[in-house]
Amino acid sequence: MRHRFAKILLGAALFTLLGGTATVAARSHHAAASSYNVGIIYSRTGLLAAYGAEEIEGFKYGLTYATNGTGKVNGKSINVTYVDDKTDAATAVNAAKDLIGQGYKIIGGTVASGIALQIAPLAAQNHVLYISGPAAADAITGVNKYTFRAGRQTLQDVYAANSFLQGSGKKVVVFDQDSVFGHGNYAAVKAVLGGKGHNVSEISVPLTATDFTPFAQQAKNANADLIFVAWAGSTAGGMWKALDQQGVFSGSAQIVTGLAEHATWSTLGAQATKIHFLSHYVYTAPKNKVNDWLVAQMRKRGQVPDIFTPDGFVMAQMIVHALQAAGGDNPDKMVTALEGYKFLAPKGYQAIRPQDHAMLQPMFRVKLVSKNGQLVPQLLGTANAYATAPPVVAMRG
Repeated sequence: MRHRFAKILLGAALFTLLGGTATVAARSHHAAASSYNVGIIYSRTGLLAAYGAEEIEGFKYGLTYATNGTGKVNGKSINVTYVDDKTDAATAVNAAKDLIGQGYKIIGGTVASGIALQIAPLAAQNHVLYISGPAAADAITGVNKYTFRAGRQTLQDVYAANSFLQGSGKKVVVFDQDSVFGHGNYAAVKAVLGGKGHNVSEISVPLTATDFTPFAQQAKNANADLIFVAWAGSTAGGMWKALDQQGVFSGSAQIVTGLAEHATWSTLGAQATKIHFLSHYVYTAPKNKVNDWLVAQMRKRGQVPDIFTPDGFVMAQMIVHALQAAGGDNPDKMVTALEGYKFLAPKGYQAIRPQDHAMLQPMFRVKLVSKNGQLVPQLLGTANAYATAPPVVAMRG
């Protein structure tokens, strides 16, 4: 990892139990008068470390962009503490309690849905602003008034996928992981595509599985019209290989999945050009000044933005806007400042729906094509933020 990350300050956070819920007691530590403290909890190590690296890189670029290179808001510095959650919920929760105990009013990050859903209640109980990163679970939307999201949610993927099916009565199989992310995808596909008259079933693979052959056989035998693959992490290569070996790609089913980070494209093998991709983001798709700036800055270092780079970037934009509009880090004022906030992000125009904090944003349809021996994305179409907007949900906390 290229970057240097700050460690959590030593010492356990004090907290008191009230009515069965944990409320962290603020320590005597307070942010200096000349600065705002922000805690970012993310996967530097663990199963989703690659995603965490993209998130943090995007966040740092976003902070530079949103503050015009000063690193300051309202004349005060933004001091960021980066904490590794190791892609582990217990580690992340302890980190959040520690930061809250130190007096932090702003917490962001995590690529794991299960982690975000455990940090969110702490934000509500302790009245701090929490902005989750790429975590995609639909349940994050509307979980409570203090929780927002910087990335897209599963339903937005599914609404984009709906265009692959015509008519009704089609057989759809969701091939996913036994996780919050995987089951969230299944629930969303069942709600959206099932609601349009299609028959939706699930093949769920344990996160600990290393042999994917039996599950690939089930997918082949399902005789589906569309197989929606919902997968995250480093085991994707083995999963795709198993589907290929069991002849899933030679059947009549359309194989639809989200386009993962660039490093995984080569693991798709010969089938890469046959998959229909829903794209959260590829850097060649958006045409706007924010994306142009991000691409130009990363090219100076011989890099290009990856799939979750814009999520970290947006998280930084949200934090800077919240501090500016609230005139400080009062959590309730920052919540009000973010509700209804519309802004230009790397993906295009995005908006935070005030009723439930859904992050409305464009989504892309792409395919991979071979060019000079390399796989490159080709844009097939863009679904705007309103075409992929999930249904409004009631705020639950």
